[in-house]
Amino acid sequence: MARRLISSGSPFEAEFGYSRAVAAGPWCFVAGTTGYDYAAMAMPESAHEQARNALATISGALAEAGFAMSEVVRVQYTITAPELQAEIAPALREAFGTVRPAATMVVAGLVAPEMKVEIEVTAYRDGDG
Repeated sequence: MARRLISSGSPFEAEFGYSRAVAAGPWCFVAGTTGYDYAAMAMPESAHEQARNALATISGALAEAGFAMSEVVRVQYTITAPELQAEIAPALREAFGTVRPAATMVVAGLVAPEMKVEIEVTAYRDGDG
């Protein structure tokens, strides 16, 4: 099974030795992704915009690997405070409302204080079409 490494161009990938995504056979694993705007290297203040940015980065990584958001089967959301659920819910519904992947949401600290949301996904492409 061929293994393909996908980069989003983030300087953090080289610094910390990881790939944004790894595609292997019918699977694509996307690393935990925060809401940085990599063009501006800035983090939006709102959790909603952070979630939207993270999902856009994830969508781009999946597309580069030949996958679509509709093939996401598993999501892990990490938020820094329980009350952020309501703020990010519209972005999550927009991305996954019809896909309905299995999901887990945890509350935990992230590596930088401005980070409020991190999203990790796994996609699977069924060989039957």
